[in-house]
Amino acid sequence: MKAVVMAGGEGTRLRPLTSNQPKPMVPIVGKPCMEHIVELLAAHGLTEVIVTVAFMPQAIRSYFGEGESLGVSIEYSVEESPAGTAGSVKLAEERLDETFLVISGDALCDIDLSALIAAHKEKGAAVTIGLKSVDNPLEFGIVVTDDDGRVERFLEKPSWGQVFSDTINTGIYVCEPEILRHVPSDRPYDFSKELFPLLLDMGRPLYGHVCDGYWQDIGNLDQYRQANFDALDERVRLRLPGVRLRGNVWIGDGVETDDLDAIEGPAFIGNYCLIAPGARVGPYSVLSPSVTLRENARTTRSVIDAGTYIGQAGLIEGAVIGRSCEIRSHVQVNEGVAIGDEVTIGAESVIASGVRIYPSKEIERGAFVQKHMIWESRSSPRLFGMAGVSGLVNVDLTPETAVRLAAALGSALKRSGRVVASRESPAVCRVIKRAMLSGLASTGVAVADLRVLPAAVGRHLLMTEGFDAGFHVGMSATDPEVVQIYFFEPPGIQLTPELQKEIEKHFSRGELRRVAAAHIGEIEYPARVRETYASDLLATLDADGIRERGFRVVVDYGYSASSYVLPLVFGPLGVEVVAAHGFSTNRSQSGGTPLEDSVDGAKRLVPAVGADLGAVFDLAGERMYLIDERGEEVPAEQVLLLFVKLVGAAGRAGKLAVPVTATSLVDELVEGTGLEVVRTAHSLADLTRSAAEKGVVFAGATGGGYVFPEFLPAYDAVAALSNLLQLLTPVRTPISELVAGLPVSSLVHHELPCPWAMKGVVMRVLNEKLADRRLDLLDGIKVFDERGWMQALPDPDEPLLHIYAEGRDEEETAALEAELRGLVDEILQGDKAGALT
Repeated sequence: MKAVVMAGGEGTRLRPLTSNQPKPMVPIVGKPCMEHIVELLAAHGLTEVIVTVAFMPQAIRSYFGEGESLGVSIEYSVEESPAGTAGSVKLAEERLDETFLVISGDALCDIDLSALIAAHKEKGAAVTIGLKSVDNPLEFGIVVTDDDGRVERFLEKPSWGQVFSDTINTGIYVCEPEILRHVPSDRPYDFSKELFPLLLDMGRPLYGHVCDGYWQDIGNLDQYRQANFDALDERVRLRLPGVRLRGNVWIGDGVETDDLDAIEGPAFIGNYCLIAPGARVGPYSVLSPSVTLRENARTTRSVIDAGTYIGQAGLIEGAVIGRSCEIRSHVQVNEGVAIGDEVTIGAESVIASGVRIYPSKEIERGAFVQKHMIWESRSSPRLFGMAGVSGLVNVDLTPETAVRLAAALGSALKRSGRVVASRESPAVCRVIKRAMLSGLASTGVAVADLRVLPAAVGRHLLMTEGFDAGFHVGMSATDPEVVQIYFFEPPGIQLTPELQKEIEKHFSRGELRRVAAAHIGEIEYPARVRETYASDLLATLDADGIRERGFRVVVDYGYSASSYVLPLVFGPLGVEVVAAHGFSTNRSQSGGTPLEDSVDGAKRLVPAVGADLGAVFDLAGERMYLIDERGEEVPAEQVLLLFVKLVGAAGRAGKLAVPVTATSLVDELVEGTGLEVVRTAHSLADLTRSAAEKGVVFAGATGGGYVFPEFLPAYDAVAALSNLLQLLTPVRTPISELVAGLPVSSLVHHELPCPWAMKGVVMRVLNEKLADRRLDLLDGIKVFDERGWMQALPDPDEPLLHIYAEGRDEEETAALEAELRGLVDEILQGDKAGALT
């Protein structure tokens, strides 16, 4: 006997889950609902299956194919225009020449189909309708039968006053093929509303058979969740994949968890899920394959589809979440929420109960979402942030994304272009970099692969060998799950806005250059680039003076590849190095140690070995953190002032570049020297572009990055430490005394939440309110008066506003900060009040 599976439903009441997939494809405990139905058919010997498809038919075809993996043979009947339930089956009439069974692909059940077929044959019926007793029949079609099971009456969605029976139509029918002759082919036609009443009037034998077992229509989100929960409670007999533990916990293949007690049944954990330490899977949690729960995240009474990422301390309660969503840290998703596929929810956001968020939306950080999001998006996603392109590993920065990004870079360059590439040591950096090499080569661009080396070596090669662009793949210093891709262009500076826009254009439009096989770009591995880098750096230093001084230095490499480079510089300089945490493939796979641990270790080691100073590098080998001879860490702001003072004392003349947010003490320290302070916008790109200009001798910021443009206009910890030793060579005063002699700034910095939509309003109104004051509009709004200065600066990557203030003392600084904060709060509160009225 053949079976017809009706799989043409759109499932409008199940949106947003069905916004981009047919209703039969919504997952029930890790499998599409229709797969459970096909498995039920196969279990009852119904292996010849015809599937009627209408809405997004390819989604069903591509998943089930011809049915071999499920032990059945599947054919498809496509409903080109709406034909109704009976009309869709009539389209397959030529293939239905004997008794056949009709069943919905979007209603979960384990009904005994063999018993239903046997009852049909026993009664000699034209149609036998599968019936089911339910507590609340109002939402279904009621079928009234006599004592022999013969149908007497149909009632479609009756009122309670019309309820004469609790047996409802399940949509499962056993039919004789001749009934299809009564179905018109020129208009939509329904089984229960039209064909069955017609057959009843004609006196044809229609019977109902009350079926034992489970049956649940998945008509709305509550029913969908309940079907999943019923499967966990085994109220419906399904073939659940995976291994069964403790009676009611199912674990799939490749699941990563170090604590099975963190999973409280009943629960289903699909293949390749990751449950991080401290994460909890509460009862009635259904996690489809490749779901990630980061540290301290928790789910309970929720259904989460494949590939979704739940960040640290995320809380998902009573919700339904689609495929490939990215839910950042400390997000709370409440009861009854439904989230479509590929939605991004920013950190610390709250999604109120009952909210529906349709696919591909992005919720900004810290948002409180209280209404459905159907068409609009809370923020416009940007490809480039302040530090290049970054994203969660295999969540929003995947190898596929990396290939496309690199192809966009290659498309923005000439086909004969040359790019230099490097990476940090973790394995994920290797994966992303190799994907980018493929993307670049596909556009005809040649690549020099430096493999594991600091970005500074690549920048140096870019400057000296005429390359057109470069990139470096590294890890975030604050989140081991985040990969960062830094881009640069000649002469080693951060990417300019012009090239950045070209890359974004090609990436977003998909306008990627593809070359013929003969023109695929070459990948080469240059030799002796470390030695060339070291030689050129040594050429800018007073090697004899440094060697004569005889420094002893503690260097914590932070597991960076700088340990491949620094010995080539310090060896000829005669610097005695006590090193820690050099490059190690095994240890660095996790992204190195936290910076705080490296600093703490160096603080103990410096006085223990009697070193003149200590330096701690970040994993990228770009930033340097200073430890004095007593083992005390020098605050980053004081290190900047120390460099400024030493550069001035060395008698160097020229320009000194610092961000507009840096302390005014920089200006005081250069008074009477040959230095001129140049203020840049608050970004590394602007700082390095200024550093590359003629006459700049030093550039730096308060984050540990320092630039000596004579060698390279970029952050470079090796060059910064080498130049620090040169500046200290004529100075016999210990580091601690030099720092003690520096002025101390009262500069403060705070972050205020500011919605994306309000940033422009805040800045416009601030500009109007402060128009009569002395302003600097280089970056944000900086206000000067006799007390000092204050600055409002919108964050380009997050819904934040940065507030800076610096007065002559802490009291005046606090007053300036409070004044600016008050103005911003007044604007934000005024907008909220206006929205309410």
